[in-house]
Amino acid sequence: MNPTRFDWKRYPEAEAFFLGGLDIFLKAHQVAARLEQKIREHTSTRLIDWVDHVVLPDSGPTRTRLARMGFIPDPLGEAPPGRIAFLHAGAIFPNVVLQWGMSGLSIFELALKVESVADFVARQGIDHPLEGPPKSRYRRALVAREGGLGLLAVERRAYRGYLCETPPPAYYQEYLRAEELWRTRPRRFDDAVEGFRKTEEILEDISTRLGKGLSAHVLFEGERRYWQERNRAARLQKERQDSLGLGWANHDHHTFRCSRSHLHDLVRLLEGLGFQCRERFYAGEEAGWGAQVMENHLLGITVFADLDLSPDETEEDFAHRPLYPRKELGTVGLWVALHGESFFEAGMHHLAIRADFDALRRGMAQEGVQTMKPFSDFPFLRQAFTQGEQWKVRPDRIDQLLSLGSINQEQYQKFSSQGAIGSHLEDIERREGFKGFNQRSVSAIIQATDPRAYHR
Repeated sequence: MNPTRFDWKRYPEAEAFFLGGLDIFLKAHQVAARLEQKIREHTSTRLIDWVDHVVLPDSGPTRTRLARMGFIPDPLGEAPPGRIAFLHAGAIFPNVVLQWGMSGLSIFELALKVESVADFVARQGIDHPLEGPPKSRYRRALVAREGGLGLLAVERRAYRGYLCETPPPAYYQEYLRAEELWRTRPRRFDDAVEGFRKTEEILEDISTRLGKGLSAHVLFEGERRYWQERNRAARLQKERQDSLGLGWANHDHHTFRCSRSHLHDLVRLLEGLGFQCRERFYAGEEAGWGAQVMENHLLGITVFADLDLSPDETEEDFAHRPLYPRKELGTVGLWVALHGESFFEAGMHHLAIRADFDALRRGMAQEGVQTMKPFSDFPFLRQAFTQGEQWKVRPDRIDQLLSLGSINQEQYQKFSSQGAIGSHLEDIERREGFKGFNQRSVSAIIQATDPRAYHR
């Protein structure tokens, strides 16, 4: 597949399969129906975006239908005896587990993904015991069973299977130490080369303790926390989702803004944690920016790494070599020059969460947070940023930009007195399993978030 032209398909039959199955399940399971209503009303999100997997009876017709819709056996879907896991690698859908010896065609077990099963159980007042030790690879809890139908909550750490496991005693000390190392790592560097060198040393230490997958889990949990601390919309929505014990388990993608000189350093670090480069993103000649999309299939995490990009560079492998710095800064380059690399001091530019697009806009507005004009508004993909946070800018950064001629005196005064646009929360709604991104209209909204032109 051409790395610059991923042709992500839409799967309306598969979407109808899941939505129809969930509808039947909710009609037969009162606790699940009440929870779905709470999720919709309190978080402005959709039940489908919280489903980790569904369990159906194993039969020839079911297997045939799954294959027709694009599902394949999951090679990493370790399952109990009598069960086999399937996934859809080309779309965003819950996984499917088939149970041998059961009859019927409908979902008889529905598992919701949450960041912390303990938080979920506490918030929901569930009496059933938790399966799997704290911070282990897979934890689950039965929420309620009605008429043979089971509703569960599951928590994962770099694991695609379905078996609980007790880690060795040393694991907990190593895990807590790794969390602490990442949370307390230095973020302010005057020299990005030194920053990436020191950060790589920390990641190597963490990986030695935990392995690549768990290290990546710790990293992204920490990056979400750091971004959230600097973004009011994020804190408000996290509070809404935490009110039900859900956390950020509905994340769609994490976006880091990078300088032209150091995107390849971020890519190298993420590849060392098991991420793979997916499509290269370019928004058009007039936009002046692009991105490398990366995915970690074990964690279910997607990264969008932005940078300033020229038309003649779009066919190059810009993710694996440094690009020359430019005096003329585009939207992404100026953001990095003002705030720093996203991987360090600045933090993520935004986290995108899957939600009910219109409902989340209304919910944020009720909290006093407005949402910008959508930059994708298709039946299968809707996207919009919340109004950005205005961050103070270090005087030395502004002085350097002025001395290099990258900003003028008027912009210098503006950034000095008002600061500059920082981070956002992204509201995204996907339909029909569409896994890609909009490479056209997105350029307009990126230009609208340029610190030189942005207005609250």
